[in-house]
This record gives sequence, structure tokens and C-alpha cells, in this order.
Amino acid sequence: MSSIKKLAGQTIWYGASSIFARFLYYLLTPYLTAKFAGGTGYGEMSLVYSLIPFLNVVVLFGFETAYFRFIQRKDAEKDIYDTLLGSLLISTFLLTLLILVFRQPIASFIGVEKRPEYITISACIIACDALSALPFARLRYEGKPRKFAAIRVAGILLNIFFAYFFLSICPRLVKAHPDSSLLLFYNPRFGVGYVLIANLIQCAFQVLALSRQLLQFRFKVNFTLWKEVMIYALPLTIAGFGGMINETFDRIMLFRRLPLTHDQAEYQVGIYGACYKLSLLITLFVQAFRMGAEPFFFRQSLEESAQRTYARVMKFFVITVCLMFLFVALYLNVWKGFIRDPGMYVGLKVVPILLFANMFLGIYYNLSIWYRLTKNTRAGAYITLIGAGITLIINYLFIPSSGYMASAWATFLCYGSMMVISFVWGQKVYRVPYAWKKLTAYMVIVALIYFFHHFVTGLWHNRVFNLGLATVLLGGYTLFILRVERKEFSRLPYIGRFLGARPAAA
Repeated sequence: MSSIKKLAGQTIWYGASSIFARFLYYLLTPYLTAKFAGGTGYGEMSLVYSLIPFLNVVVLFGFETAYFRFIQRKDAEKDIYDTLLGSLLISTFLLTLLILVFRQPIASFIGVEKRPEYITISACIIACDALSALPFARLRYEGKPRKFAAIRVAGILLNIFFAYFFLSICPRLVKAHPDSSLLLFYNPRFGVGYVLIANLIQCAFQVLALSRQLLQFRFKVNFTLWKEVMIYALPLTIAGFGGMINETFDRIMLFRRLPLTHDQAEYQVGIYGACYKLSLLITLFVQAFRMGAEPFFFRQSLEESAQRTYARVMKFFVITVCLMFLFVALYLNVWKGFIRDPGMYVGLKVVPILLFANMFLGIYYNLSIWYRLTKNTRAGAYITLIGAGITLIINYLFIPSSGYMASAWATFLCYGSMMVISFVWGQKVYRVPYAWKKLTAYMVIVALIYFFHHFVTGLWHNRVFNLGLATVLLGGYTLFILRVERKEFSRLPYIGRFLGARPAAA
């Protein structure tokens, strides 16, 4: 239990910082949707942010996971950080240079051909992200979630401040003082570009805050170790690239495949992007869990009870994301208030689909431990490419007729397929005793609860009744889980006291 307790503690720190930071950033959603209401600005922003993760994957080359994998080896412990960071510096410089050279074709491809400067700023964001990736990974491995959290939260606060400064304060200052020296660097027509600049300031701050970890670097590349890492990491890069197709490429395809004018298509992308953010609670938890779980899983693999621990972690994970699904889906009429453009409410029907899709993605990440531990990272690449194929085919065929609903269902089917394939394949190679029948039942039950709530509230449109029924259903499901898993929860610290049992000894 002590190992799970430690994972939970680290996940809480990573989770609290990520959720708090993202919640602060989440506050930009109502602000930006109101700021760009009725226009194409939010759609342009969604298109640019669908590109950045792709290029990040290419730069990082799976080095974060490789770092956690190889630092466990005594013969690689001293050289792995220097080798990876040295390689990362070279690849980052080369890719940034390529992006800058081809910024106009890239801008045309994603639909912002009139704004190639957005690509220039994005290249700088990607470079700063790459420089901070391994120092952040080192903090995670060394068990310093508080420093990790402080840097992340401070960066987000800077992002929000400068976004508001450029989009709200500067226009008022220029209007009040037309001859102000502020006009030397401020252009009212730059619009979405200032959102990117605020992001760049955040990334640059993170690099400065991690300077101690960066200064510990010595340009010393162990080429024998580097070759081993590349063999391990190349399939992870392919998997990561496929994962970005699954996660973000639907925005680009939505823009290019919709039979609408340029501005209409961008607005539809904005609707989908804004509603997608309402599924971020589960996404945030999955990201926070990954930050704590990645080093934990590799350390735990050395223990005899590793498989049982992985199974128990999966159980707690599924229970948590099921509760999160209900918390968002049942109170959707509340969460939609974060979208300040009422014209975008038409897209809210994608949220439950995307919530379930992200549940599948989180479960898939838990399951993927089998190919990471057995060094069969090619399996991860195959599985993710299958998912990418599903994403591309469904989006290509059905976007013209179904719009962003096709993108939502493509995400659902993609992650669902990856989850099932990884489970079946993994159980043959590295068996973990997952309680899969019980966990499947939990997910089916939450889906039925949502449909029941949706059906009943559709018959009687009353806000108080809607919220009251949601609270009763969420409370009922929570009590059901506590009853069924009473023995499991009674072994946990703190919670066990309320269930009439003592927590197990650490």
C-alpha cells in the first residue's frame, strides 16, 4: 500500500499544480471566446495550437520516457541526462531552423496563410518547451513535485497576465493616449498573436526557472548509450506522432474538409475547440497521473508484487475518472458558462463523447506499461498508428456530412480501439491481473446514469431540477462505489477511518 500511497501523493501534487494551473488558464476560455466572439480568432488559435504538439513530439523524440527507463541502469545513470540533453539541443536547433525557413508553407497548410508570424512565435515556444522538458523530467525523477508545481503555476499566471495585458489593457491605453510610446511595440491588429506571445513568455520563464538543472548539464555524449536510447525511443516518437494525430489533427481536418467558406470553417473549429476544453478535467487528471506514474512504474517493476500493484492502480484510476465523467457530464449546464459565446453552445453534445474518449486514453496509458517495461516499444507505435488510421479515415469520410461530431466520434473510437488492443496484446506478453469485468461494469453504469439524466431533464427543462437530479445521481454512484469497494478503500489512509476500518500499515 505504501507504494500506491506514494504515487497518490505525487499525483496529488502534480495534479493539484496541473489542475490549478490549467484552471487558471481555463479562465482564459470565457475571456477569449468573448474577446473573439462571432469572429475567426478563436478558430485561428485552435488551428495553431493543433500544430505545436506535433512539432513538440518530433523535437522531444520520446526522450522523457527514455530518461526514466535508462536512469534505472547503473551503467547509464551518470551519462543519460547529459547524453539526452545534448542530443535534444542539437535537434531543437535544427527543427526550429526548419520551421522558420518553411513558415509560410506551414501557415498555409493549417489555414493561417495570412499570419506566418504565428508560426515564427510557435517555433520559439517549441524550442523553449524542448529545453525545459528534461529538467522537468529530472525534477519528477528526483521526487520534487513542489518545485515542479511552483514553476508550472507561476508560468501559467504569467501567461494569463500578459494575455490580458495585450488584449485588454493595451487597447484601452492606446485609445486613451493615441500618441503613447506603447504603439512602438503594440499593434491592435495582431490579435491572436498576443495569445501566442503570452505563451512564449510563460515558456521562457520556465527555462529560466529551470536554469539550475540546465547548468548541471555537461556537453558529453555517450554515443553507445545514445544508440541504445534511439532504438528504444524511435518507436515512442512514432507513437507520440500518431498520438498527436489522434489528439489534435482533427482540428486541421475539420477546417480543410468542411464544405464551408474559410471564415465559417474557422468558426466551426472554434466551436469544437471551445467545447473540447470542457472535457479537460479528465485530461488534466490523466496528465497529472502520467507525471507521477511514469517514474513510479519503472521503479515498481523491480518489486515482486509489481503486477498486483499495477492492477490496483488501474482500479483506483478507473473509479476516479468515472466520478470525474459524471461531475462534468451531469453538470454540463454549469460548465458551459466558461464559453462566453452562446453561439458555441450548439457544440456541447460532443463533450460526453470526448469525456469517455479521454477515459479510454487514460486507461490505455495504464495498460501501456507492458510494452515500456518489456522494451517492446514498437508495439506502442503499431497500436498508436492503428488509432491514427482510425482518426484519419473517420474524419476524412464523415466531416463533410457530420462536421465536428465526426471528429468527436473518431476520437472515441480511436482511443477505445487502442485501449482494447493494448489490453489483449499486453495480457499475452506481460500479464497483469486487472479486474477488467468489474471496471467495465463501472464505466457502463456511468454511461447509463448520464443517459438517464439526459433523458429525464430533456422532458422537464428546469435548472434546479437538473442540478438536483445530477447531485442525487453523483452521490448515489459514489455511495455505490464505496459500498462495493469498501474493503479496498478501508485500507487507504484517512478514507479508511470513515469506513470503520484502520488503514493498512505503510
